[in-house]
Amino acid sequence: MKTAIGATGALALGIPTLSGTAAAAGTSDESASVAHTKKQAEPTLRYDAPSANWERESLPIGGGALGASVFGTLASEQLTFNEKTLWTGGPGSVQGYDFGNWTTPRPGALTGVQQRLDSEGALGPDAVAAELGQARRGYGAYQVFGDLRLDLANAPAAPDASYRRTLDLRSALASVTYTHQGAVHTREFFASHPGRVIVGRLGADRPRQVSFTLRYTSPRNDCTVTADRDRITVRGALKDNGLRFEAQIRVLTSGGTVTAGADGTVTVTGADSAWFALAAGTDYADSYPSYRGEDPHPAVTAAVDAAARTSYEKVRDAHVRDHRTLFDRVALDIGQQLPDLPTDQLLARYTGGASRADRALEALFFQYGRYLLIASSRAGSLPANLQGVWNNSTTPPWSADYHGNINLQMNYWPAEVTNLAETTAPYDRYIEAMRAPGRRTAKEMFGTAGWVVHNETNPYGFTGVHDWSTAFWFPEAAAWLTQQMYEHFRFGGSTDYLRSTAYPAMKEAAEFWLANLRADPRDGLLVVTPSYSPEHGDFTAGAAMSQQIVHDLLTSTLEAARTLGDAPAFRSRLENALDRLDPGLRIGSWGQLQEWRTDRDDPGDDHRHVSHLFALHPGRQIEPGSEWAEAAKVSLRARGDGGTGWSKAWKINFWARLRDGDHAHRMLAEQLKNSTLPNLWDTHPPFQIDGNFGATSGIAEMLLQSQHGTVDILPALPAGWPDGSVRGLRARGGFTVDIEWAGGQARRVVITASRSREVTVRSSLFASGEKVFKARAGSRYTLIAEG
Repeated sequence: MKTAIGATGALALGIPTLSGTAAAAGTSDESASVAHTKKQAEPTLRYDAPSANWERESLPIGGGALGASVFGTLASEQLTFNEKTLWTGGPGSVQGYDFGNWTTPRPGALTGVQQRLDSEGALGPDAVAAELGQARRGYGAYQVFGDLRLDLANAPAAPDASYRRTLDLRSALASVTYTHQGAVHTREFFASHPGRVIVGRLGADRPRQVSFTLRYTSPRNDCTVTADRDRITVRGALKDNGLRFEAQIRVLTSGGTVTAGADGTVTVTGADSAWFALAAGTDYADSYPSYRGEDPHPAVTAAVDAAARTSYEKVRDAHVRDHRTLFDRVALDIGQQLPDLPTDQLLARYTGGASRADRALEALFFQYGRYLLIASSRAGSLPANLQGVWNNSTTPPWSADYHGNINLQMNYWPAEVTNLAETTAPYDRYIEAMRAPGRRTAKEMFGTAGWVVHNETNPYGFTGVHDWSTAFWFPEAAAWLTQQMYEHFRFGGSTDYLRSTAYPAMKEAAEFWLANLRADPRDGLLVVTPSYSPEHGDFTAGAAMSQQIVHDLLTSTLEAARTLGDAPAFRSRLENALDRLDPGLRIGSWGQLQEWRTDRDDPGDDHRHVSHLFALHPGRQIEPGSEWAEAAKVSLRARGDGGTGWSKAWKINFWARLRDGDHAHRMLAEQLKNSTLPNLWDTHPPFQIDGNFGATSGIAEMLLQSQHGTVDILPALPAGWPDGSVRGLRARGGFTVDIEWAGGQARRVVITASRSREVTVRSSLFASGEKVFKARAGSRYTLIAEG
């Protein structure tokens, strides 16, 4: 087999050179895309009835800080809306607040637990929690902002065959259409990141058909609602912590009249069309220790008034352009053909088989994860939480918080590989904001330098502990959280970003572990103690996941220190620690990768966490074909294909890293059949968005991997996707990759380089299996199989 490589100004490679077109670094535009054999339908969720349930059926729109869930109900349209900083708890909470730090000194408590583990080998979670935990107070919960209701006096009581409710993922527009009394009525909703507003428009194909009353409702009694001309103002303070919040809605019309009511409503009568803009905010600031900033009124007023001064069309166009700048970077064709079916029926009929309809759902699910990340994580907001940005409750599950034992990390797994690196800006800022409270926790609880955070945290710097015995202790969380920051560098290559953002957080997390690793008296190796494999088993010293996370952190920090030329003395400390560190890799009596240092694994255990495979994914310690990879397969098979939604999503990534595309696809099918709601939200249960993000990551891992320094083309392609193409995925090293395949084999690969460096490409295109060449920044390289 011959292979041709072509590039703009290609270096002499001793192989045929094809003509090429220069590409923008880090992007893959239409001219550079792999040719598609057919035009795919726009990725759209569609339903033939209004939503009757927020969790299962509402359609999410989001602009980062703001989000809403659209119901599409006829007589009284409902939008449940959110602003991501509206949180109870924290400083000022009526419960008091201590950041999770011990309220009184506990000299010797940590050392005592460590000594008992040395002598007894294991301790039950309750025993450790009694020594190191404490009741949580003032932790708070993410709050629904409220509901917008649009009451339409002249609307049908029930939908008929004309009713459609859709969410167009490419334009990020939620729409409702129906015909009533001879007029076609339309509604359109979106959340604009550039405009910092949620927008809705009602129209009809006949004049003077639009009449409604707009009102605000809330499950809390902590605000006042007033109306003045075309503006509704909602203003209040949370009773728990005094956090000030405000929302404003302005209503504009073409024709008709707008009337403000004394009850805080605005009524539109006889308009040709009408649209509204909603802005909301709080006085939260990510500044330790007060977490308070400016009154939200000026910013909210400015956002809603700026929208009102602009036409609906211009606000909409700016939103669509902004969204498509991100969303359109990646296109996936796996042989799908979307049938004329509502999405809930498409999901109900899904089997994971060979039909093009099943492929359509899988491709839609992949792009939906990308859509949700764009919608819930943009610069200027908090990162995506357990529910992204969407919430309909004052007491959401797990407070809709940030879990550091996988959930927050999983939210960002697809960010780099699916070409959405900009969505990580809120994540970086959140990690930076945790360092100050994390230093205090490290000093008071461990007596060392560095920074730390445990299993669960909130927007108010909760870096300490609580007393839920199986979920209170996980000081490795800070180390794991910095992994995404280093991955951002590995994909993009900016040493400025590494120096200013990633490395300071990594180095300080590494300092914590350099001070807190202890020599195990059994063999002298450095271990984490006490150590707890998340939500499973007993406390021990040196559980596999703990060791693997610290190994990953110290390895990455050492690489970064060498890249930046940090002090030799610090690099030497890292090298010495890595030489003495237990790497967390052991093979047990039945061939499994051990979860603990001692061989405690039960082959009949099907626990949802498979934490001891961190080194396989998202880590890079285990390579395919190694003895550790074979042991990981044994562990995965023993745990089975069950679990909750996020657990199945993780298993897609595991099997993809093991190059078993068919098993990865089986896990994707399991997630879609048993852990996905009709609106395609992942369910734990209940709704938990990390499963959506994990599945999107897993699909990308089936098509492209680069964690070991090689651009690996189609490493885990399942038999069910024999022909297809993908455009715009990203590989570490600064490469954008387009792939076309047929008969299960790559046929054409286009690599666009944003950095000048040597690249190794692994693919069936090459008789030897690999090709190494020097790529130049801004050049595009086309690899084609011949003969």
